[in-house]
Amino acid sequence: MMTSEQTPTQAYVWVWLPDSTQPVVAGLLQASGNQLVYNYGQSYLRRNNAIPLYEPELPLRSGVLPLLNGLNMPSCIRDAAPDAWGRRIIINRKFGAGGKDVDPGSLDELTYLLESGSDRIGALDFQASASSYVPREGTEASLDELLNAAAFVEKGLPLSLELDRALLHGSSIGGARPKAMITSGTKKFVAKFSSQNDLYGVVKAEFVAMRLAAMIGLTAAPVALKRAAGKDVLLIERFDREKVADGWRRKAMVSALTLLELDEMMARYASYEQLATVIRHRFTSPKETLKELFGRLVFNILSGNTDDHARNHAAFWNGTALTLTPAYDICPQNRTGGEASQSMLIIGQERSSQIALCLKAAPVFLLNEEDAIHIATAQIKTIKQRWKQVCDEATLSEVDRHFLWRRQFLNPYAFVDAPEALASMVG
Repeated sequence: MMTSEQTPTQAYVWVWLPDSTQPVVAGLLQASGNQLVYNYGQSYLRRNNAIPLYEPELPLRSGVLPLLNGLNMPSCIRDAAPDAWGRRIIINRKFGAGGKDVDPGSLDELTYLLESGSDRIGALDFQASASSYVPREGTEASLDELLNAAAFVEKGLPLSLELDRALLHGSSIGGARPKAMITSGTKKFVAKFSSQNDLYGVVKAEFVAMRLAAMIGLTAAPVALKRAAGKDVLLIERFDREKVADGWRRKAMVSALTLLELDEMMARYASYEQLATVIRHRFTSPKETLKELFGRLVFNILSGNTDDHARNHAAFWNGTALTLTPAYDICPQNRTGGEASQSMLIIGQERSSQIALCLKAAPVFLLNEEDAIHIATAQIKTIKQRWKQVCDEATLSEVDRHFLWRRQFLNPYAFVDAPEALASMVG
């Protein structure tokens, strides 16, 4: 384990190429002042199947690649960094009991990349070596271990480190929602856990939103709800992994933040309008993709998911083309008053959580007003028709149903200035 004095100055970037189950070293990420810069290794550039980690940001060429304006590291590499929970895990490991009071910003990005688990989202990993690949925390929890965690503990059997942290010690690490990676046969899942501090059934609310999104016809990651050691657990099927005969393939991904050439400090400028422009010019099936993205925007508003920031949208990258990933992290947010706004701008400088604003933006998505109204109408109808069924699936309490209905889902504010035909559907 590195001490705080041994701040790393570089990390080798390893990548799973398309159709491969083993990684190869792609290049070197190294500190340069207060920035991290990248250059490809010559062995990688000589490969006939090499792909850029992401273009136009990191084109396949020799030498240190210049950073895009305003960025302190390549955004497509930052996409592979751990989330808030992963950062808390690393802080807790380094600082022990005092970790809960440590600012995540006190550790550098290279430390987070080198010390986080290797089965991260996408197709990248980071190593201290250019010649030998050693996965970190390679013993993933199985679905059986998750569901029988309480019995394991009673028998004195150890849980995998990742599951133990998330399930049993999540609240003590604090600062983020506990999660773990789970494997079951030919599928992998992200498991999210309920917390003692939840004011309402957050995990169940996300399940309800994700199930309704799929019922509406959006392409959303499949979800399941389980119970483990007294906690609700949401299992989200991973779409960046594919089981094949000789192992697991990894699908490269980039976030909308990367597509828009922004970083966290500039995330407030991210917009659906700009993302739609990128889709029109660079995605496979742009017309169908724009309709899907518009549907997701409308559903975010109808479900009260105001946390639709640019890391919660992503695309697969195969070296030449971009394709929208299934929707994920559709989670109704706690809301008390009426007015609300989306994390991403919708059109111009406007981000109000209102269907009327979506309709105004419809031409950006290559939709006319009639098509846009039809999409919103179908969603409202499905939410109303399937609400009880999905809440029953989630065994959602009456208190939580009341808490979510017309507050997160179909909040009256969403229908301010909307056409009467839409507003009248919710009364």
